[in-house]
Amino acid sequence: MSKIEVKDLLDAGVHFGHLTRKWNPNMAPYIYMERNGIHIINLYKSVAKIEEANEALSKIAASGRKILFVATKKQAKDIVSEKVANINMPYITERWPGGMLTNFVTIRKAVKKMAAIDKMKADGTFDTLSKKEKLQVDRLRAKLEKNLGSISDMTRLPGALFVVDIRREHIAVKEAQKLNIPIFAMVDTNADPRDVDYVIPANDDASKSIEKIMTLVTEAVAKGLKERQKDKADADAAATEGEVVASTESVEAAPVEKETAEEVTAEEVVEEAKAEEEAPEAVVEEVAEEEAPEAVIEEVAEEQVVEAEEPAEDAIEEADEENDEETKEEK
Repeated sequence: MSKIEVKDLLDAGVHFGHLTRKWNPNMAPYIYMERNGIHIINLYKSVAKIEEANEALSKIAASGRKILFVATKKQAKDIVSEKVANINMPYITERWPGGMLTNFVTIRKAVKKMAAIDKMKADGTFDTLSKKEKLQVDRLRAKLEKNLGSISDMTRLPGALFVVDIRREHIAVKEAQKLNIPIFAMVDTNADPRDVDYVIPANDDASKSIEKIMTLVTEAVAKGLKERQKDKADADAAATEGEVVASTESVEAAPVEKETAEEVTAEEVVEEAKAEEEAPEAVVEEVAEEEAPEAVIEEVAEEQVVEAEEPAEDAIEEADEENDEETKEEK
């Protein structure tokens, strides 16, 4: 793992924060100064925090647990997918599927559908389907691959979560907090660092800054994986045949495997593919509701209240006018 230099971070633009009016006061300890209406991040603190995070990530990787990387913003997608794929870790760069962590068993079942489709193609079951059914199944496979293909090897909950932009990935952060999963994140001056266990103060909008931080982080993870391989090789060399058998039995008896052991049949895959083709509108509405931010929902609610109040006010005014006219006639 290369030594972290302040100059390298400076060249990558890691020090640029957000406009001063958009800042989060909890980021004050990591801000060096303000220039031209923009906050400047203290890179010496960034270096210290990166080293602290890298040490922890390296230990997690060495323990054999997975680290899930999350970055769905446009400028981070390609960088994260490329860097993380090299170290064989899971990542999410498309839309975050709700319940990814809190309802992990269901997500695993969706991942198993991809394996079920591949099995159908291998054993000839796919060839027995009609042309329309084949098209529907292929579309379902492509959709699952796009959204969940990068986590197909993640058979249990990750040991840690690494996030680029915690404001955008707030649902992922909340799910990890609920399950007490350690959160590592690039935190800009407009975000709240209290939501994160290992804060890396850095510009989370510029692609150069994201690439620099991701390079340093993935190097640390790769170092941990090498240590694990070395320890495993030493253990295998020293282990007896009985110890190897015992360790295999303990892995097979793990509760995680029981949880995700439910297999998906070919009939289930075809039925779901048909249902998704026949009712796309319901799916779109469901996704829209999940993605709708609270501010938008409140705004819509306020508009509905205003619309409901306006007719009532009109009715009151009309009633007053009628009463005035009746009074005049009586006089």
